[in-house]
Amino acid sequence: MAVHDTTSGAVLAQIRRRPADRRRILFTGATLVTMDPVLGVIDGGELLVGGDTIAAVGHDLNVDDAVVIDCAGAILSPGFVDTHRHAWQAPLRRIMPDVDDLGGYVMSTLAGHATVYRPQDMYVGTRLAALTAIDGGITTMLDFSHNSRSREHSDAAVRALLDTGIRGVHASMGPHFGTWDRQWPGDLSRLKDTYFSSDDQLLTLRLATLATDEIAGPALAYGPELARIAQDLGIGVSVDAVFGTSSSEAVLGWAKDGILGPDVTLIHSTGLTPEAWTAMGETGTTVALAPTSDAQIGLETAVPAVDEALSVGIRPGLSIDVEVALAGDMFTQMRTLHAIQRMRAVNAAYGTDLQPSRITTHDVLDFATLQGARTNGLAGVTGSLTPGKKADLLVIQAEDLNNMPLNDPIGTVVLGCDARNISAVLINGEPRKWNGQVLDVDLPALRREVRASRDHVLNTPSPGSRS
Repeated sequence: MAVHDTTSGAVLAQIRRRPADRRRILFTGATLVTMDPVLGVIDGGELLVGGDTIAAVGHDLNVDDAVVIDCAGAILSPGFVDTHRHAWQAPLRRIMPDVDDLGGYVMSTLAGHATVYRPQDMYVGTRLAALTAIDGGITTMLDFSHNSRSREHSDAAVRALLDTGIRGVHASMGPHFGTWDRQWPGDLSRLKDTYFSSDDQLLTLRLATLATDEIAGPALAYGPELARIAQDLGIGVSVDAVFGTSSSEAVLGWAKDGILGPDVTLIHSTGLTPEAWTAMGETGTTVALAPTSDAQIGLETAVPAVDEALSVGIRPGLSIDVEVALAGDMFTQMRTLHAIQRMRAVNAAYGTDLQPSRITTHDVLDFATLQGARTNGLAGVTGSLTPGKKADLLVIQAEDLNNMPLNDPIGTVVLGCDARNISAVLINGEPRKWNGQVLDVDLPALRREVRASRDHVLNTPSPGSRS
């Protein structure tokens, strides 16, 4: 059988000609960074995709009727998992790169720009964020969609995820400020019936909420009523703005009420008390860190809470947060967390006989893949190159100019790579990026749509009033 590589347009056409459920793709000669605790790293390995699933990994796989792709000089890794991004804001990227605090972001973006968003702006922003995520190797993205001003706004955000082919998690929340239809959280039932009726699909649904009522009032704050709604619908909960003393008190209250657990994700979790962390660890609650957001915007202590999470047995996921001020790729999140934690560990031990307790590149890649999947409620679906999981994977060119020669594959992925090195992205077995290009995107048309949406948002006066 013919052997191809991921620079070949002909092999892409060959793959796509086959019905999705009958495709068999064999990647050969790669370094497999499986992130599976048992399988580890496999040098010169092979990976077989059957339909939408990883069918086998190893050496000398006995395969008939497969499209064979030579990956010599490449790394195969799981796709990255983003556990929290406000995707609708993408057309406003880096509009406030030097924002100094949470209040500045809230008043400019949530009390200002968000209030004039139309459904089509939700669609354009969410689609742009998802396509960019795919380009950078993020195959799963939790969209914390907290600008759901109407049913139509929510529908537009979900359709955008569907249209890109990303493995999307739509986490729905009502807006902080301005006028809206007050359809949330009641509309979650309609959303589930309309878009999320099957357990075996690319998209999943979560309830999004805030930790306390300090920013937007009690209607958006997590508590027993919202927990009951999520439980009745059988969906997870993502709680944003988990900061400081007030959130610590809230965490202890949730623990007392029995509404913490593995289906609940607490985002940021900076400046929490030891008692709150103990409750989170004892209940198996998951945590989504936002390394650049905490450090760059200066959220509470401004220190990503990785040490606190690990101390109670929580291995966190990683997230992007707000592109109005931050980088939008997972490589930046991994490197930022790696550097900050190791800096703090050495600094704490400086001048003493203590040995610094430092995280590794394997740790941060684990956070960005397997632990991110667990945080999003998808541990059995994605996050590692494990047979039986869905085929969400990256082909990374390890012999490109900025990576050669390949010495340590995990170190290369975490410290050496960027989007240009990702030659192919598969999501659910479907090629979404090939030969270094995101597929099925009319870039000139997208550019026009993004600019038009941005111009509408920036040029439309905002009432700026709190609802």
